[in-house]
Amino acid sequence: MRCTGQGQVFFAESAGHLHPVELQGDAICVSAENVLAFDESLQYEVRRIEGHGIPGGALFTMQFQGTGTIVVKTHGTPVVLPVTPTTFVDSNAVVAWSAAAQVIVSSQVRMRRNAYPGHTGEGVNLQFRAAPGNFVVVQPYEV
Repeated sequence: MRCTGQGQVFFAESAGHLHPVELQGDAICVSAENVLAFDESLQYEVRRIEGHGIPGGALFTMQFQGTGTIVVKTHGTPVVLPVTPTTFVDSNAVVAWSAAAQVIVSSQVRMRRNAYPGHTGEGVNLQFRAAPGNFVVVQPYEV
């Protein structure tokens, strides 16, 4: 591929979808494998969410704060879910979430499918708890 002219060019593997996210002083957490690029003006911190049953033993995320752009890559069109008051998400499909949301790793013993509300049949879910206005972004793809 050859590119000429002025502007920005982003490349993603396997025809992934790219989503520029503009921050205006707020904060967001993004799964580290979904971060393609970000402005140097943003403050960031690498975080580790540990939990029994998570592949590799942990989920690495990056928390961004400030004013600037993050380019997030997804497999397929992502879905934004409100956190009301607890939202369960497959740990392999999570892309990003409000930095103010509380994240809890939820491991289940598979005695029967849908053993309790929010159970998806997966061995490990993430629970997001927060005040109204918080969100979690998932993709229709599991790593």
